[in-house]
Amino acid sequence: MKKLHAALLGAILLGGVAACSPLPTLNALSPGKSLRSGSALAYGENTRHKLDVYSPEDNSVAAPVVVFFLGGNWTKGERDDYAFVGRALAARGIVAVIPDVRLYPEVRYPDFLDDSARALAWTVREIARYGGDPARLFVMGHSSGAYNAAMMALDPQWLAKQGMQPAALRGWIGLAGPYDFLPIENKTTQPVFHFPDTPPESQPINHARAGTPPALLIAANNDQLVDPLRNTGAMAARLRGKGVAVQELHFDKVSHTTLVASLAAPLRFLAPTLNTVEQFVKSDAGRLAPGIKPD
Repeated sequence: MKKLHAALLGAILLGGVAACSPLPTLNALSPGKSLRSGSALAYGENTRHKLDVYSPEDNSVAAPVVVFFLGGNWTKGERDDYAFVGRALAARGIVAVIPDVRLYPEVRYPDFLDDSARALAWTVREIARYGGDPARLFVMGHSSGAYNAAMMALDPQWLAKQGMQPAALRGWIGLAGPYDFLPIENKTTQPVFHFPDTPPESQPINHARAGTPPALLIAANNDQLVDPLRNTGAMAARLRGKGVAVQELHFDKVSHTTLVASLAAPLRFLAPTLNTVEQFVKSDAGRLAPGIKPD
């Protein structure tokens, strides 16, 4: 088993989760295929406006809900590749919703934020059919998906278009998120955000304000793609300065890519990411004390 863990970890480090090559292996080794309760459900009219739902086996009581936005630098990524995230959350008693959103070059900022808001609005309307409690709604993302999650929680204009407000979210969870990245150095990212005319309001850190939902911000200390101090550290500090409750964690044994991979059963030895997310959600972002036990 240790050799399997090492081989899988090596594949992720070499290929990168963002490149998607190791993800089928992660999914194949993650238990809970039967937990997907809804597949390719439409939340809009575009071919990318589809989502999958993963529900706990015990549906006797409505469960908290996490909408997870996947990473990929706003240019790539498929919800099917992140089945391991949905299965992991559902196995812990959380309904998981994993949407696709439109990507560059089909769209640029801010169109994928409109898609994110539409996916959240669909969740509020429909998730009770899948065992979820829309009153206990959280948003989560990794990398560029964490950016999308942050903008849903911090900038009210996107949810307002769907007749919602950030107050509808009980909390938000960012894994290795880019929250402050001007001027844009990444050549792939530049056209997504209209560089060099990127508007300052595109940066989540500029929307940190009092009264926004509590946050759980997790980063990898050795992240070589998204600076954990400038982004996670600075965002946490800015939110605390506004009186917002923040849990901030920096893990040593993961990278930018293996942070999200550590949610999968074979790689949970790298970091307690799943336990931390579960506790945040089940404690209602720290408002309760569920007493989650580690693996």
